[in-house]
Amino acid sequence: MTITEIIEARGHKNVQSTHKTTLEITKGTTLTRRGNCIVAVAATKGAADLNPKFKKAARKEGAKITVTIRADDLAEIVRASGSPQLSFTDPMDVVVRKSKYVCGRTIAVRADKAANDLSRELVEKMRDPFQEVKITLQIENH
Repeated sequence: MTITEIIEARGHKNVQSTHKTTLEITKGTTLTRRGNCIVAVAATKGAADLNPKFKKAARKEGAKITVTIRADDLAEIVRASGSPQLSFTDPMDVVVRKSKYVCGRTIAVRADKAANDLSRELVEKMRDPFQEVKITLQIENH
């Protein structure tokens, strides 16, 4: 069985997507150029808003999480892992990390990509404030 979460967001003119170890989606609507890990704003969910079934599955040892970031016909797939330490307490942000570091915003660790690794074509689309961005989180529940 697959557990799926959908987060709708939009682009922002200050999307840099240059952070080397994390990528973030935020419910916030403003973005300064210092927020170089943020790839989308005005998200419909933060970590705390995710379905309890998704959170429980993500906390299982060995959980595999697939994050798909889509803008129109362009998509990027990030593969990451869950962790028993995930708390999902942050109401505003969703963060995927290459490291094993966990805080209330973290929804996946040991990712194979961070903001800097996303295709520049996709990043360019996400610099449009009118661009709709769809983030799909999937866990294969075993």
